[in-house]
Amino acid sequence: MKAIMKVAPGVGNVEVREISEPQPGPGQVKIRIGAAGLCGTDLHIYKDEFRSWPPVVLGHEVAGEIVELGEGVQGLAPGMRVTSETYFSYCGQCRSCRAGHTNLCLERRSIGSAVNGGFTNYLVVPARNIHELPASVDYRAGALTEPLACVVHATLTTPTVAPGDVAVIAGPGAIGLLTLQVVKAAGARAIMLGTDADEHRLALATQLGADAVVNVQRGDAAAIVRDGTIEGLGADVVYECSGAGPAAQQLLTLVRRHGRYVQVGLFGRPVAWDLDQLVYKELTATGTNASTPASWLRALELTGSGKVRTDLLITHEFPVTAWEQGFATFEEKSGIKTIFVPAE
Repeated sequence: MKAIMKVAPGVGNVEVREISEPQPGPGQVKIRIGAAGLCGTDLHIYKDEFRSWPPVVLGHEVAGEIVELGEGVQGLAPGMRVTSETYFSYCGQCRSCRAGHTNLCLERRSIGSAVNGGFTNYLVVPARNIHELPASVDYRAGALTEPLACVVHATLTTPTVAPGDVAVIAGPGAIGLLTLQVVKAAGARAIMLGTDADEHRLALATQLGADAVVNVQRGDAAAIVRDGTIEGLGADVVYECSGAGPAAQQLLTLVRRHGRYVQVGLFGRPVAWDLDQLVYKELTATGTNASTPASWLRALELTGSGKVRTDLLITHEFPVTAWEQGFATFEEKSGIKTIFVPAE
């Protein structure tokens, strides 16, 4: 079967290779991939900005059908439509693991970076990772459960938003548009920021319920935020979802005193940031790393109920053999979310 692989360390070194079909071991499940989403992390791996263990099949946003169970697996069955959490292994003994924060384990190894991921035909994962998809969610939409779970972790399981809040979100990519939907579902008002390159994404943000959208290259974001907040004091919470240094700096000017700054996107490199603003405004600044099992449960409730639409974000679909075209859509911002499907 054909797979998109990071074949060696360094910038680039991604290609399609023929690999053997995997077999599940004890406690594992084999999934036939229906769809796998392209994530910014995959691009960071391509650019050697995120650690990987090559040779390894990329892709950690997956959905598909269970086709085989390993020894000892109970409660699951072939034919189930599922998605999978991403952590293939963690130590279980460190302070983070014992506190339930397996996402912070230093020994954590994930599909798509440390072990083979979903940009191929079949994937093997631990049975504990499996979640059944809601009946209303197809494989393409289901593959976006992972980024939604990350957003839920940043907004709800790590409580950063409350009903009545005004939230400003920088970056109307897939993560930003998911954040928009989650904060709206939580009862907050939402203002989405983008640039000239994001005009089509800002239009979708409006369709998804944004109370205001601002092209920061053409409009006065500060004035719009002031007009939409209590006594013009600024946003209660700001979410940086673009992974762009200037956006991070701008959000510090838009958040109110004693407000909350939440870093969701990855920059891939150090950026300049005015930390004095944390002091002057007495801000709470948080970051969240990946997802937790609780955030997956909330994510599936949101998609199953229709409060979050992941399918509306998908703009491109390619077979894994056309990986270069798929990666280009991300790099060029020519779409929002790209999905890979098996080559045959």
